[in-house]
Amino acid sequence: MGIEILEPNTCIRGCCTSPSIPLHLPPSSYTLLSPIARGSESVVYEGTLDGTRVAVKKPILSTSEDINKFHKELQLLCKLDHPGIATPIAAHAKPPNYMFFFKLFESPNLAQKLHVEEWIPTLNDALMIAMQLAKALQYLHNLGIVHRDVKPANILLDKNLCPHLTDFGLAEYKNDLKRVSTENWKSSGKPTGGFHKKNMVGTLIYMAPEILRKELHTEKSDVYSFGISINELLTGVVPYTDLRTEAQAHTVLEMNYTEQQLTAAVVSDGLRPVLAAEDLGIPSRLLSMIKKCWDADPNNRPAFDDIVEELDLVMEHGKLKKAEDIHIRPYNLHVVQPAGKTDHFKAYQESFSWFTRGELLARSASSANDSGLITRCESSDKPSAYHPTMSWGSYATCGRRETMEDTHFILPHICDEKDAYAFGIFDGHRGAAAAAFSSRAVPAVLQTSDFMGSSPANALAEAFIKTDAAFRKELDSYRKSNRCIQKDWHPGCTAIAILIVRNKLFVANIGDCRVILCRAGNPIALSKDHVASCLQERERVIRQGGQVHWQVDTWRVGLPALQVTRSIGDDDLKPAVTAEPEITESTLCPEDEFLVMASDGLWDAISSMEVINIIKDTVKEPGMCSKRLATEAVERGSKDNITVIVVFLRPVSTAERIY
Repeated sequence: MGIEILEPNTCIRGCCTSPSIPLHLPPSSYTLLSPIARGSESVVYEGTLDGTRVAVKKPILSTSEDINKFHKELQLLCKLDHPGIATPIAAHAKPPNYMFFFKLFESPNLAQKLHVEEWIPTLNDALMIAMQLAKALQYLHNLGIVHRDVKPANILLDKNLCPHLTDFGLAEYKNDLKRVSTENWKSSGKPTGGFHKKNMVGTLIYMAPEILRKELHTEKSDVYSFGISINELLTGVVPYTDLRTEAQAHTVLEMNYTEQQLTAAVVSDGLRPVLAAEDLGIPSRLLSMIKKCWDADPNNRPAFDDIVEELDLVMEHGKLKKAEDIHIRPYNLHVVQPAGKTDHFKAYQESFSWFTRGELLARSASSANDSGLITRCESSDKPSAYHPTMSWGSYATCGRRETMEDTHFILPHICDEKDAYAFGIFDGHRGAAAAAFSSRAVPAVLQTSDFMGSSPANALAEAFIKTDAAFRKELDSYRKSNRCIQKDWHPGCTAIAILIVRNKLFVANIGDCRVILCRAGNPIALSKDHVASCLQERERVIRQGGQVHWQVDTWRVGLPALQVTRSIGDDDLKPAVTAEPEITESTLCPEDEFLVMASDGLWDAISSMEVINIIKDTVKEPGMCSKRLATEAVERGSKDNITVIVVFLRPVSTAERIY
């Protein structure tokens, strides 16, 4: 690039200067294109600078303090020059646009490489990344700078897989930190996707115990984060989970494992991520170094001078063993992507619809059972004396999650039977695939069963079990194909379904979705949670060959640390995590007012009695009631997806609808 440096090459305040990068740019020299990342304090765009593609970080500047932080970060970045650090190639430090311009890396950051692409490095790759990252941090510490947010998401990779440490929004000179006491130190920024509370900054799962105790950052805090990050590189596992790809529902980092509980476990109980396994070819010296890095006592952690020296010895020994040929995790869990094909694979995965796969099951089931279905529907019994007069509505929201993994269905007048209705909610975990598939397949199987005959309960159970078998078969076929990047993917979902036949109400449940019936103003639970904290469920899982263990705050099932004990999918935990539903049968009567069924995101925040009171205080339109319940749960702090279906069982007067 040939951007001319105009003198004086300073920011608008005159506090930032650089002999090598321009700090103010003519508007015609750059263009901002589409955003490629968003954080709490900045947006990163793809852009062009003097005709070259670049990454442009544009801070969100709402206050004068935000502008102060921009200048502080720019001052620091102007002084850095190291191949392992992503330094700016230009900046615009004058109003109205304050921006940093960086080289655009085509490869994803290390976190995305590990957990989205499911990359499995060779030992040589891992050692090279560890060494170059250690040298970058050694360089910073020799300058007296503490990064304070070392994690895989802040490590960019170039086409040769060389790491480049980025995001210096939280970095500080250690002398500045020493001059500030714990009582008056305020955070200088928010971590990207991380944890921010008073004088604690960083990202929670990479934060050292002393920071969680609200003590001050030192170089040894970076050493701790380095150790956690390198172990994640070796294992491919998000810290404190036994899952890959993403933090998933019902696991230890979800709503049931709070920040406070994780903090207590790390600080008081010495909790650390599961260490990489030596039997996969990882040198014992490297594992020993990682354990030293995350020692509870900062004084026992090595400095980066020592870490670089130790890595040198490990790498020298690795050369004798041809470490570049050793993969540090089983290679059959990964599909190598051809060069330049990443976008193609992502697009294909996004276009693969589990809703569609469920619909295909629906069509095949329907064509196989059409004749029998007609006979059953025509032979229904005479209606009972009491008939509920029904109306219904639903509402679903992501809540505070970035993705939606809940699905649901509403099926009135099944097979044109005026007195038959079905409703269902599916709460996905480890991805949305199982929930998407089930929301199409369960009602399809139900319609081909004897739901109007002698055993509607059996029809519901059959719908769940057949859907589970069909989904696992479809998933196995998909994983074996080249379409699937994540070969160790085991999605699942909890499920709850209602079948109303005349005045009989059947509820089938697996997992922790719930249904309540409001009868004469009081809530009646029609389902119970299937979770490992329930002794009966725990014993059943063990009898069926499953493993149950206590993990910090509750009982969990297997390596994925699943909290529920029944689900559709989760084929790595079958048969212990069964898809066989628990079914209740009730007879509806004139005192019954309405039903509320919802995923656990609602019940985490609102009690059954509160649900009834909220509906009584809402315009009696079921869709509006559903929406109010979901939004109230979000406002009360629910961290999960939320889906609500409200079914009124008797007519509502005009006055009730309005007032």
